[in-house]
Amino acid sequence: MDRKRLAILGSTGSIGTQTLEIVRQHPETFEIVALTANSNVELLIEQIKEFSPEYALICNEEKFPALKNHSASSTKVLSGSDALKDLAELDQVDIVLNSLVGFAGFEPTIAALKAGKKVALANKESLVVGGKLINELLKNSSAELLPVDSEHSAMLQSIVGEPRDSIEKIIITASGGPFRDYSIEQMQTIIVEQALKHPNWEMGAKITIDSSTMMNKGLEIIEAHWLFNLPVEKIEPVIHPQSIIHSMVTFVDGSSKAQLGPPDMKVPIIYALTYPERLQLDTPRMDWTKAHELTFYPVDYAKFPCVKLAMDAINDSDIAPAILNAANEIAVQRFLDKEIDYISIPKIVEKSLETLSDSTEINLQNLIEIDKRTREFASRIN
Repeated sequence: MDRKRLAILGSTGSIGTQTLEIVRQHPETFEIVALTANSNVELLIEQIKEFSPEYALICNEEKFPALKNHSASSTKVLSGSDALKDLAELDQVDIVLNSLVGFAGFEPTIAALKAGKKVALANKESLVVGGKLINELLKNSSAELLPVDSEHSAMLQSIVGEPRDSIEKIIITASGGPFRDYSIEQMQTIIVEQALKHPNWEMGAKITIDSSTMMNKGLEIIEAHWLFNLPVEKIEPVIHPQSIIHSMVTFVDGSSKAQLGPPDMKVPIIYALTYPERLQLDTPRMDWTKAHELTFYPVDYAKFPCVKLAMDAINDSDIAPAILNAANEIAVQRFLDKEIDYISIPKIVEKSLETLSDSTEINLQNLIEIDKRTREFASRIN
């Protein structure tokens, strides 16, 4: 079997490094063609020395001299985020794993799909912002889009072989983050250090904050809406603190299927890379001979308003999810910078939606403009 040739966009982040762990386990199956990093040039250089990609890109142009001076001579080094699209389109790449953070991942996703690639998508913002455009692209293309998020991978694994019209409801699980047991009053005094301590998962700062506000779950509901062509009303979030059941699907006959396993992102990563096949993976297993507690709770939308904002956005207007995403990215960064309070995050998102949402036609250029306008607005309001 020919090796699958990978371009990993965001190779120094959590998803990128775990993907490379899989490549180490299966060097006969995968070949690295391109690696990219935002600013972690030291780790990128180590990865280049180990995997000898044809291309390596550092988005932060100030770090380019270090990359050029210390990388292997066989690797062509590039700088600037504009080149991400070029790497996503490379003829010699079979699979583009997009683990970029935020709106920065949207255009490379579009470029890869237009080039007919298989895209393993860990950048949920691509579908949140431009799901309509992406689905139109997929209708008339040989390209594939496979989810890397654990929840959407679980949904996919649960519906393989099932007719889509047999799906009654998708139940998307959420850990509830570090504040699931907080009162509304306690939420008023949350500080950055508390919000960065997730009870189950190790992730980057932005997604960890999103998990604590449950905006992450809201974005995932929008993502599931586009991935499986279901109305938001058929996608229900529930709190599941143990993070063992990653999502469930209930069918019209009343039966339900779920995908279960310990919290480990390598499982959805390898499934996206090898779908519809499965490959052996050295990762923790559930011990079903031991007692396990699996509990579920409804989501308190008063305590976690970000979830409801996201669910409403998809039915508001074509551009509302893009506004939601951009405003949230700015609000989260402002909180991380200790510029605003924790409870101001959903307030900024809501105010942005109320002010900027309209019936603008959705296309790539408009989405770029909407993203820019929203970021400027969200940066100056409280």
